[in-house]
Amino acid sequence: MDFDIIQKLVKPADSKVILLVMDGLGGLPTHAEDFTELEKANTPNMDRLAREGVCGLHQPIGPGITPGSGPSHLALFGYDPIRYQVGRGVLAALGINFDLQDGDVAARGNFCTVNSNGKVTDRRAGRIPTEKNQELCEKLRKIEVPGVEVFIDTVKEYRFLLVMRGENLSGELADTDPQSTGLQPLPPEPITSEAEHTADRVRQFIEKAGEVLSDDAPANMVLMRGFSKKPDWPAFPDVFGVKPAAIAAYPMYRGVSRLVGMDILETGEKLADEIDTLEKHWEDYDFFYFHVKKIDSAGEDGDFDRKVSLIEAVDASVPQIMKLNPDVVLVTGDHSTPSFMKYHSWHPVPVLLWSKYCRNDPVNRFGERACMAGGLGPRIPATDLMPLMMANAGRLEKFGA
Repeated sequence: MDFDIIQKLVKPADSKVILLVMDGLGGLPTHAEDFTELEKANTPNMDRLAREGVCGLHQPIGPGITPGSGPSHLALFGYDPIRYQVGRGVLAALGINFDLQDGDVAARGNFCTVNSNGKVTDRRAGRIPTEKNQELCEKLRKIEVPGVEVFIDTVKEYRFLLVMRGENLSGELADTDPQSTGLQPLPPEPITSEAEHTADRVRQFIEKAGEVLSDDAPANMVLMRGFSKKPDWPAFPDVFGVKPAAIAAYPMYRGVSRLVGMDILETGEKLADEIDTLEKHWEDYDFFYFHVKKIDSAGEDGDFDRKVSLIEAVDASVPQIMKLNPDVVLVTGDHSTPSFMKYHSWHPVPVLLWSKYCRNDPVNRFGERACMAGGLGPRIPATDLMPLMMANAGRLEKFGA
């Protein structure tokens, strides 16, 4: 949907909307007769919302396209992820409140483990704690690269931020993460000729980082992802006519929320902390993006049972959320992360939409195969979900005479 059309249709209302995103929700059965993680989970509360609402599967980007967390969240926020592209570096910077300036190039870094042959054996360095990350960032801050100012900051766990500031920098660089173990880190190749200067500076930084971290196994090397500059996009509140707030513990998701113009609410890392934050600010906002991260982490770790238990924990919190009397609730994930694959996948994601205006469908259980038969369809574009939420919230006028 074109933003200009949406803006012309927006009208004020007193309704409140919750977008509940369980990161990496979608899964796969290990065998045809088995269940996915969501299907295996005991979810009586989400099942009730499914029976009372309307369900389906959404496609974050397009058929067969495996989405990153940034583009898949932008799609949920109504932004065409093909048109509105941004690297994870900018999202990481905004997520930790780094003062990113015009012309800066940001990249999200992973501390990783390499063996004596320089091949990656662990892309996340054993998920080192944030405290260790802070120690390592202190070492990286001593690195100097001619012609640019280098900023290093901790993001969370194994993730860190690299920002370069200087003249004639470009964000058009390829990632150095090979996305698999047993391979050498990739060089920071320029995507355009204008990026050759930046690629050379990044290459120098990576070489020096390897020297500085050589004795710090398991975090003895770095992988760089998502080189980018801050874009100038339409603001979410202006497009949809709501006062939005983001409740997210992890910096990347706070970053993508801030990028589109949401207020970021301070919250703890536990689900109970996020619920408390929602309750505390319920009267202050009319749109809440509520993010739950660790379901995705369990999928990436290949831990089927832990992913099931985390989904069940979210379900147990649903009655507390519903006590606030929201007008519209949409429950989904940003993408699928099957524990069977240990990675993001291209599979469509279960989605349920609940409001008093829903036209009920036959779905009585919130799960992948059940949602295939839902009224939203088996492959609704994720970008269509925001207009549906706004319509169910009574916030869109009729189009045309």
